[in-house]
Amino acid sequence: MKIFNLLHVLSIGFPFVVTSEHSQDVLGPAKQPSSRPNVVFILSDDQDLHMESLSYMPRLQQYLIREGTFYKRHFCTIALCCPSRVSLWTGKAAHNTNVTDVNPPYGGYPKFVSQGLNDAYLPVWLQEAGYNTYYTGKLFNSHTVENYNDPYPAGFNGSDFLLDPHTYEYLNASFQRDQSPPVSYEGQYSTDVLASKAFGFLDDAVKDSRPFFLTIAPVAPHSNVKFGRSLSNRSMEVAEIELSPPIPAERHRHLFKSAIVPRNANFNPEEPSSVNWIRSLPRQNQSNIDFNDHFYRSRLRALQAVDEIVDDVVTRLSDYGILDNTYVIYTTDNGYHIGQHRLQPGKECGFEEDINIPLVIRGPNVPRNAVTDIVTSHTDLVPTIFELIGKPARSDFDGAAIPTTKNGLQRAEEGDRHEHVNVEYWGFALTEGKYGKEFYWNNTYKALRIIGDGYNLYYSVWCNNEHELYDLTPWAILHPSTPSTNNPNRDTHTDSGRGGGGGAVNNLWDALDAKYDRFYGEEQRRVAFSRCEQGYIIESEGPQDVKAYVERGGLGWSEFV
Repeated sequence: MKIFNLLHVLSIGFPFVVTSEHSQDVLGPAKQPSSRPNVVFILSDDQDLHMESLSYMPRLQQYLIREGTFYKRHFCTIALCCPSRVSLWTGKAAHNTNVTDVNPPYGGYPKFVSQGLNDAYLPVWLQEAGYNTYYTGKLFNSHTVENYNDPYPAGFNGSDFLLDPHTYEYLNASFQRDQSPPVSYEGQYSTDVLASKAFGFLDDAVKDSRPFFLTIAPVAPHSNVKFGRSLSNRSMEVAEIELSPPIPAERHRHLFKSAIVPRNANFNPEEPSSVNWIRSLPRQNQSNIDFNDHFYRSRLRALQAVDEIVDDVVTRLSDYGILDNTYVIYTTDNGYHIGQHRLQPGKECGFEEDINIPLVIRGPNVPRNAVTDIVTSHTDLVPTIFELIGKPARSDFDGAAIPTTKNGLQRAEEGDRHEHVNVEYWGFALTEGKYGKEFYWNNTYKALRIIGDGYNLYYSVWCNNEHELYDLTPWAILHPSTPSTNNPNRDTHTDSGRGGGGGAVNNLWDALDAKYDRFYGEEQRRVAFSRCEQGYIIESEGPQDVKAYVERGGLGWSEFV
């Protein structure tokens, strides 16, 4: 494979342990005559896959992974809480929701509302399909004790939301139920309070004859955060945010005393890696590493209360007699890094630690104890839920339903599915540990993550037009660069079944066919940035007139344009 040709194709993009301490009543059979399945969706916060957090969750292993399918190549398309959650609940990429930050003017709950999305996301659509919907925990950032009713989040039969500015305070949470005023739970452990609320909603749900969708969204293992004021402007100082390791429940504080961040090849490397601000990071000294290991252990400990929720949910579903007709989906909003590429604890990058995240599904006809390599993303989850409940997909989805049956997975693994994910980000990166506390405001980039037969690649372009290409089998950087116009883009090269006209490109090997060289190398414009923006400002990035390859009357693209 010629690196030159590969870079031209990628620069454009192409398609194609501890027993549960929660009290539990004796439960009787549920009242649900409906054959339509229920769904329990457990959404953690900032949970890593590549630092082996799932290995420290024995109940999740027992009740979900061994009883369901683990999607090992599942990706978020933007590595930041609020925009990732909006993409998850709408089935749209962040550049199509235009929610790209955690705070106004470019993100947060107010931006979600102003974009018209409060009337066009999953809970609303589920209610239209005859489902009862319940949610407890974190919905979006900048959903606060002041704006919780401006307006109320639409689409819920029952809700009890965590609210800013106390969302990430494990011992000082504020919850807001239905349309009642917020209530402070100072001194109580947030994840345990949330668990009690979740089980109450489950009890309510099974009393009705309609199927239900219950979301349980704890903040673990997110950092413990106390906010001074909004992150909505570039003058914000790290000193105004009190960041500390996540706080575990008292019963879990003694666990995992010898656990350390996995020392993989990209952990605190001797030579700097990547480009832009990351390339200038200093190597971490031993005191820094020791603190980051403590931070890591705190994350594992905070996840134990979430693991107990998994146990209790499955047990209650079983006691109600509805486990076999309920899908349990476990994932997180984005991943997390500690020490990789010399990075301090945090997210917001396009590296594997930040974008490749847990996804486990168990339920009717889902293969048990199965692991799949198919490429999936958060924009696929709403289309998947639509398919599971028998609701036709919307035409404006950016994602495609994830196969959940043995036959569907087999077809996907044989090539009947896309092999890439578009990754994007705008704005800041924030270090969350004790060392190197800083905002990096030039963290805007676009990237393409592509995995197929014989290749496993990550290609990114930053807003300063530096770019990089990684071969992830094994970890290695192939092509770091100074400013250039080689940039990834959204899908542009499709066969006739995907909106093109005869290109017949289904994978990277197809795209490298010599007949496309002129199209990719000369006619197709590449993505370029003119400025590093804090949000999706169209005039600062392009092109917006992306071309699809077509053949007409036997003539190729270059012959008829």
